[in-house]
Amino acid sequence: MLKGKKIILGICGSIAAYKAAALTRLLVKAGAEVQVIMTPDATAFITPLTLATLSNRPVLTRYFDETTGEWTNHVHLGLWADALVIAPASANTLAKLANGLCDNLLCAVYLSAKCPTFLAPAMDLDMWAHPATRQNIQQLQLFGNTLIPPEKGELASGLIGEGRLAEPEQILAFLKKSLPVNSDKTATATTSSLPFAGKKVLVSAGPTYEAIDPVRFIGNHSSGKMGYALAEVLQQLGAKVVLVSGPTHLPVPQGVYTIGVTSANEMLEACKQEFETADITIMSAAVADYTPQQVASQKIKKDEESLVLALTKTTDILATLGKLKKPPQLLIGFALETNNEQVNAQHKLEKKNLDFIVLNSMQDKGAGFAGDTNKITIIDRNGEQQSFPLKTKKEVAQDICDYIVKKLHDQ
Repeated sequence: MLKGKKIILGICGSIAAYKAAALTRLLVKAGAEVQVIMTPDATAFITPLTLATLSNRPVLTRYFDETTGEWTNHVHLGLWADALVIAPASANTLAKLANGLCDNLLCAVYLSAKCPTFLAPAMDLDMWAHPATRQNIQQLQLFGNTLIPPEKGELASGLIGEGRLAEPEQILAFLKKSLPVNSDKTATATTSSLPFAGKKVLVSAGPTYEAIDPVRFIGNHSSGKMGYALAEVLQQLGAKVVLVSGPTHLPVPQGVYTIGVTSANEMLEACKQEFETADITIMSAAVADYTPQQVASQKIKKDEESLVLALTKTTDILATLGKLKKPPQLLIGFALETNNEQVNAQHKLEKKNLDFIVLNSMQDKGAGFAGDTNKITIIDRNGEQQSFPLKTKKEVAQDICDYIVKKLHDQ
């Protein structure tokens, strides 16, 4: 599936760098052209000669050859590649990439690359759990990078956490699912038979967090499970999925391009950027309606008996996209209601220029936030309704996708 793909494999200074030899071999065996770029520290963990032998290409480590003065054109490399895969990606390199630092060849190529970038972190588990690392990961996902989830292991505290580099076989499988298949008769026939083949679908998921101070925020109980289930099913049905996700603890579905955001404003900007080229947009995120007018620069102390927060409305993302929508784009919203469910959902559909809305009620046992099940009613702009019994969220996602397919056929 990777035949003919040009892949830059970036290797950072990590004990897990030894796994890069197996990954290089697997990529070459899968038909990819592999150009290895190592940070200077990475050469202490595995020799460039080993990787040059496996990749059949000289390994690049510096901007230029000190003996000959020959320059390594990082811009050309960034344009050459179909994918940039950094595995292992150390905490140090993640911090540099998140902040645009450029003190080695790998960082320079990253900043020049026009292709998808995949990051496979590897570090001490407590380093992975540190807030600074988590912030860097969120920032990198906001920039459009795809995270290849690390494996679980034991923290120094005895708790279970993530941080170990994914196995080479897992990374290879992730890339095969994520990168477009080169055109051949078999692949074309298989892909084109899927109902969402050739469609770009934008999905929003999870909550937004509106900062009060550096420690506290206004949020909600959304887990993101419904949106992530939709992204997974859509990808399996052939769609090119862009998932804009608020903070969650869910693993990124394989093959799904994910943009991590925190606030309502960040979600708005990410959705606006992707919406114009989307064929279908499904907004399942639970976006905050209000945000603090001012964010304290330091933690607010509990000196007073009461605290009054002045809030201001956030921009309505769904309504904004509804105004931008052009035929034949489909725009789908969610309505979680506690009373007058049908009336409120119908009003939301009309006011925000939706094609249909997915209603779920907090009154229905097993529906709503955090759980693994949901019970929905779909209402379209013609007033037609279709109700479904309580199902798992993945089954609900399948029902929603089936409904979309039906609408596409009716267009």
